[in-house]
Amino acid sequence: MKLHNTFSTELPWACEPVDPTPLAGARLLHLNRPLLGELGLADVSDADWLACCGQGRALPGMAPVAQVYAGHQFGSYVPRLGDGRALLLGQQEAPDGQLWDLHLKGAGKTPFSRFGDGRAVLRSSIREYLASEALHALGIPTTRALVLVGSDEEVLRETIEPGATVLRTAPNHLRFGHIEYFAWSGQGERIPDLLDYLRAHHFDGMDDISLFAEVVRRTARLIARWQAAGFTHGVLNTDNMSLLGLTIDYGPYGFIDRYVPDFVCNHTDRIGRYALDQQPAVGYWNLQKLAQALAGHLPGEALQQGLAGYEQTLMLEYSTLMRERLGLQSWEEEDPALFRRLFQLLARDGVDYHLFLRHLARLTRSGELPPPLLALLPEDDAWPSWLADYRARLGREGSMDADRARRMEAVNPKYVLRNALAQRVIDAAEAGDMIPFTRLFETLRRPFDEQPEADDLATPSPDWYQCTTLSCSS
Repeated sequence: MKLHNTFSTELPWACEPVDPTPLAGARLLHLNRPLLGELGLADVSDADWLACCGQGRALPGMAPVAQVYAGHQFGSYVPRLGDGRALLLGQQEAPDGQLWDLHLKGAGKTPFSRFGDGRAVLRSSIREYLASEALHALGIPTTRALVLVGSDEEVLRETIEPGATVLRTAPNHLRFGHIEYFAWSGQGERIPDLLDYLRAHHFDGMDDISLFAEVVRRTARLIARWQAAGFTHGVLNTDNMSLLGLTIDYGPYGFIDRYVPDFVCNHTDRIGRYALDQQPAVGYWNLQKLAQALAGHLPGEALQQGLAGYEQTLMLEYSTLMRERLGLQSWEEEDPALFRRLFQLLARDGVDYHLFLRHLARLTRSGELPPPLLALLPEDDAWPSWLADYRARLGREGSMDADRARRMEAVNPKYVLRNALAQRVIDAAEAGDMIPFTRLFETLRRPFDEQPEADDLATPSPDWYQCTTLSCSS
């Protein structure tokens, strides 16, 4: 290991030293060995990972701290949140010189735990571990998981569940809420130091105005990628928004199965504030709150100019992604209307979003329609009409069937982390069987590849799985 502690040494007033709390009967369940190798951590022993992630023993060079931040939660400002159950253990210097946070979730109580126990449960830890690797494989910026530890510890959520920890990594875990905390707690003089830290480590010497504009662009591109992938985060509070434009803090997330534009995955979200089709607007709202926190340090005109780039960046990214997913290489004025008709039909008939786009890759410019595609669609005149217009569109740009199929299958995944798949491996893991977890994890690392041995993981959610929303509790 080649450890640093830049956050705690450069920003000591933004964190509190805390030792991790041991888990009863801690045991190592999984190591993300390819990622450990990328970060220069392949030589760390299994025993050392268990010690620092489950037995409360930080490794030499680690200086665990809990970070303080605030945030707007479901639209209301909460003045002090912070790492209530997570610790920044240190930062690993990878072989290329980049620093990566080692952030342990479920490490026990911190000064920011409020009335919580500081723990995470196996269910939510598995979901975060799988989702972060799945999104990474889909090309969506995200934190990633390194180590999963289970235990005999009993943790009370809605029921008694086994406790666990997950060690996750990212270039940093700074959030919109870090800026908000110092802006609204009477410590605004700290904000320039936070911006200096971001600039020095992540934004390559940008001035403050350029830095804010880049945060806006990264946020817009991230949410566009979620929308194209049919991914709903579920809890888009400002404390869950990364200043680097990463997907962070996985809770009751969900990939859509059938296309439901107003899909809500969080059963706490009774008004659909964080529904799939609301994510672009919420991203902008959160950026406005960040701009308000920076208003004492940046000119109002510069903040407004930065915010003004959000919609254009998001729409350009989203339209580019969707053209790629539909196999189109050029732009026509009629394309937005073609896209709208498609999404209206997908929503009207509840067609499986992922399977439709995957099977559409095998549609040729003439001849019979692919049977797997037909099996997804009802028998009426609307779909043949849309498919005929789509074929005509392909013809106008001279699309070659085999080349288009290859391109589409490289961006439309065969394997998606459906909630039913996650629940199956959680049930098995809670019974002591990690084989289904490992199999799904390895499959999701190559979501675009044909993996015949895993075809059962590429099917729609089964009829027995009726849970469309999940709890925030973890």
